[in-house]
Amino acid sequence: MSQNTSNPINGQQSVTAKLLNWAAIAFLVYLVLVAVSTVSGGFKLASGGSEGAKEIFAFATNPFVALLLGALATALVQSSSTVTSVIVGLVAGGLPIHIAIPMIMGANIGTTITNTLVSIGHIRSKEEFKRAFEASTVHDFFNLIAVAIFLPLELAFGILQKLSQSLAHLFVGDADLSLKSYNFIKPLVKPAVGVIKDGLAFLDGKTLGIAMVIVGIALILFAVTTLGKLLQKALVGTAKEMLHRAIGKGPVAGITSGAVVTVMVQSSSTTTSLMIPLAGSGVFSTKQIYPFTLGANIGTTITALLAATSITGAAAEVALTIALVHVMFNVFAVALIYGTPFLRELPLRAASKLAEVGSNNKSLALGYVLGAFFVVPGVMMLVAR
Repeated sequence: MSQNTSNPINGQQSVTAKLLNWAAIAFLVYLVLVAVSTVSGGFKLASGGSEGAKEIFAFATNPFVALLLGALATALVQSSSTVTSVIVGLVAGGLPIHIAIPMIMGANIGTTITNTLVSIGHIRSKEEFKRAFEASTVHDFFNLIAVAIFLPLELAFGILQKLSQSLAHLFVGDADLSLKSYNFIKPLVKPAVGVIKDGLAFLDGKTLGIAMVIVGIALILFAVTTLGKLLQKALVGTAKEMLHRAIGKGPVAGITSGAVVTVMVQSSSTTTSLMIPLAGSGVFSTKQIYPFTLGANIGTTITALLAATSITGAAAEVALTIALVHVMFNVFAVALIYGTPFLRELPLRAASKLAEVGSNNKSLALGYVLGAFFVVPGVMMLVAR
């Protein structure tokens, strides 16, 4: 006679354990958002925020310098949304569009630093770090290739500017959309970031900003490491299949998901950063995350569009033009690079090679982050002037 070994108490404990695990994951995801926002806020305080970005852009004397400034300003401010909104405002105030376009392209490069910083949270495990670093830097290489293709074309033919001007002339109006009403992530994390800031209230100015960056990075290291372990436990069976259907089903689904999520949170840095622990823990491969990242590139253009539509009067059309340049640049880049098999593989191969080198020598990985986003743009900018 067979004995039924199933135990209702054990089953209930298993369900409770799963619920607690998912609750811990939700908390850690929130902590990652808080950490990224803390780092962003700290960088803004240390660099002067949007005013600091404006001061940096005062050095823009030619398109090449403008490109470097866009990358440097975004890396410092830690928000392409802030930088592109500043650029829209500067164009409305008289900044020439031919200088603003390379700035927009540079902002695309600078914004990728955030998910690369998040990947460092996996640095204690060689294999996890390799997967996470590869998934984060594929974004870097895609944007670098996009700029290498489209900046020369734009300087030679002005394709993006002409097309955007035509569209802006058709669509410009008196629309007035508030950025704040569309951004629910900021008010969600603001109380927690406020607690961290209050805890460092004995500091002020740039010192406070630097301290916030340090605390934010420490939180990222803790949250990402713990999150990776919990995800490995949670994402099995049905849960893993559901996630793969949403993101890993194919390139169209991935790009669409990335764009939609980024429009909702208004931050490509946040969207792509949340994918890095999934890559580090092995839930998704870099090839699966790649389309999602490209969708985030497209989705992030909503911020500049909303900033542009808040400008009325004589400057409305020119402000909408530069915002549409951002949209056209990212859409065309995805269509051309991802749509061409040879070009599509280049960011994947470059990211894989860099991750292999970086996982074997962690100091080189850290050197890449500092060099690519701060040292090289800063030095080249000074030389180019």
